[in-house]
Amino acid sequence: MASRHRRRILVVNPNSNEIVTKALADALAPIAFKDGPEIECVTLKEGPCGIETQEHVESVTLPLSRLVAASNGTDAFVIACYSDPGLHVCRDATSRPVFGINEAGVLTALARGDRFGVIAIGQRSIRRHVRYMRQMGLLERFAGERPLNMSVAETAAGERTLERMIDVGKELRDKDSADVIVMGCAGMARHRQALEAAIGVPVIDPTQAAVAMAIGAVQFGQA
Repeated sequence: MASRHRRRILVVNPNSNEIVTKALADALAPIAFKDGPEIECVTLKEGPCGIETQEHVESVTLPLSRLVAASNGTDAFVIACYSDPGLHVCRDATSRPVFGINEAGVLTALARGDRFGVIAIGQRSIRRHVRYMRQMGLLERFAGERPLNMSVAETAAGERTLERMIDVGKELRDKDSADVIVMGCAGMARHRQALEAAIGVPVIDPTQAAVAMAIGAVQFGQA
């Protein structure tokens, strides 16, 4: 009897920063399991070093769509950027499930608490994220969003990132009454456990949340 083809989940970092991609792979290692789907993290070479503006979001939409359309052997996709760039055009490009980490992270947060807060990389990201929450109809359970005022590269490799995330997480908890925190950038992935331990409320890594959903879709035959 021929062996069953191993399923594959492709996690795409839409920026060109390999440090972010490596951090994603490290953060996803615990979710992999024997005989489960292969989880592969790749970098979109055409992307900017960090997706920090609306222009950056728009610039990666078509390259992402082309990558998804060309990946015939993939069973599910995860777009690992908190702005969910190209999510809908990528869904149009394939019959396979495509998950955006913002959407997945927020949906997971709703299952862990009453009101969620988001840690953003910078102030200019917040308007874009709030607009997305409004489109999803979630403003009633959205406690607020506060910025680190750091770049994507700094959040992935900076020495003071965790310290700053703890400060902002406590502000969301104490001032905005958030009882669950979503990390609003894929570059924050390596800090989830330490942040949760420091602030004492659930912390959602949206990439882990999206990959968990992708695994469910693949394992239960929806992909």
